[in-house]
Amino acid sequence: MSPVNSDDSSGEPFADTGRPLTRKEIRAREKASTGDAVPEQAYESGEEVHASAGAARQPGSSAAVSGPVPVSAPAPVSGANAARTAAIPAAPVAQPVPAPEPLAPDEVPDVPPVPPTIHDPVEDADAAAHADAAAKADAGPEVHGPQSEDAPHFAEFAQGHHAEFEPGHHYEDVHHYDAQHEAYEDHAPYEHQAVGHQLLAGAETGATVTRPSKKVRRRRRLVALLLTLALFVTATVVGAQFLKPLLGNDKPADYPGPGSGQVKVSVVPGEGPVSVAAKLEEAKVVANADTFIAALSASGGTLSPGEYDFKQEMKNSDAVSVLLNEGQAKVMYFALNAGLRIDESLQAISEGSGLSLAQLKSLSDAPEQFGVSSKAKNLEGFLAPGEYRFPLGSTAKEILTKLVKATQDELKAQGVTDSARQYDVVTVASIVQAEGGQAEYKDVAGAIYNRLKPTNTETNGLIQSDATVTYGLGKKTFHIDEAEKADKSNPYNTYAIKGLPAGPIGSPGKTAIDAAAKPNKNDYLYWVTINLDTKETKFSKTLAEHNGYVEQYNAWCEANPGRCV
Repeated sequence: MSPVNSDDSSGEPFADTGRPLTRKEIRAREKASTGDAVPEQAYESGEEVHASAGAARQPGSSAAVSGPVPVSAPAPVSGANAARTAAIPAAPVAQPVPAPEPLAPDEVPDVPPVPPTIHDPVEDADAAAHADAAAKADAGPEVHGPQSEDAPHFAEFAQGHHAEFEPGHHYEDVHHYDAQHEAYEDHAPYEHQAVGHQLLAGAETGATVTRPSKKVRRRRRLVALLLTLALFVTATVVGAQFLKPLLGNDKPADYPGPGSGQVKVSVVPGEGPVSVAAKLEEAKVVANADTFIAALSASGGTLSPGEYDFKQEMKNSDAVSVLLNEGQAKVMYFALNAGLRIDESLQAISEGSGLSLAQLKSLSDAPEQFGVSSKAKNLEGFLAPGEYRFPLGSTAKEILTKLVKATQDELKAQGVTDSARQYDVVTVASIVQAEGGQAEYKDVAGAIYNRLKPTNTETNGLIQSDATVTYGLGKKTFHIDEAEKADKSNPYNTYAIKGLPAGPIGSPGKTAIDAAAKPNKNDYLYWVTINLDTKETKFSKTLAEHNGYVEQYNAWCEANPGRCV
């Protein structure tokens, strides 16, 4: 822009009012101090004008000027320039000089050409910097754009330049040259800065990618962790569902109940809940053995040996009720162990059913009505061991009939159908039950039948069983004396009486009945149980060998006082 001539109160020319001087103003001040007058239009146009007296334009120019160059009125100032101009105190302004009349071509004097102004790059750069600072201070915020930061200066310069000359005249030899020189030379050092600034501005507005904040990055990590965890859980669940059938874990926890049909499941003495639960699951009584064990444990009940009636696909709670005999008041319940004698069996039936013991005994003493051999005096040996439940109101005969039938059915299953034959087999089975361990039942039965053979001269038909003697004596012991062995008044004394005793000596179980019906064929004549705890039994063919095993039995009795009495 063109500087405004002003004088401060001190009368010093070129005094500034709070703004930095431009390079042009500084040079003008230097010239003024040396007496070199500088025309005012130099300040307005930004040019250095050589105004020596009598100066004239070079021949061939379109006009010639003699004397000082007239100064025209300053052009109107607008925008930021107007604001800055208003801020500068008013100063006396030289009155405009009328422009001289144009001379005819033949009247133009010969004037040496005006040499072009030579600019100092350093000084021009300083001047541009001062002008830039002043423009920023007056114009307000910095405006970025394709034009240079000195655009306001050039606009003002253009206004002042055209105000000085009349239309139709050409003065490019001086003014246009200097203007171009200043536009391209004085500001050339700053063009790369302007371009760089424009590029940086574009990068800031369009190409810069801001990094997410820590909070955003933390949230993203949390989302990634949750997604990973969700994928892991999903894979685990899907894998478990796939492996369930392979591992057998796809079983239902329970049946809805109440079930249908009828299934018998036995609980043997000493059997635990795990074994019983496996039986129930295998028979499809319960759906899951593990959940059934949990229900049984939660009930707090204990298992009792016996045979139980279940339905298929029962609820766990209903199956537990059956095993624990819940609601026994609604049925008659009792259990008979193998080896019980007739009076012990009848007592147990009476206590479980509530029936009269006398009534039960009366029926037992008439065995013919139950299909037992006429040789039998009572139902001894025919009341099958087991666990029984009868509906309320069942009669004594109904109960005894069912027990006898169970024994007869087992005999028939082993091929023994004749009643007399059945009676003898039950008698042998009762001795086997009392004398031997279960592992040797068939060998004991074979030795008994060997003793009964008429051709046997070693034992002469004597069974010689201690259990039969004690039964006839009405006591339970493993020890008898010689007098008791010689007492022939005892019909069950197999030491003194040949052949089978008067009848069975207890209720044999299924295993003993099967052994008596189908014994092992052997040459044994003697046997003795040498350990009453383990039921270990020794067999021999001669009396001398047998007596050696008897000594082992006596030694065990001495080591366990009171057990053999």
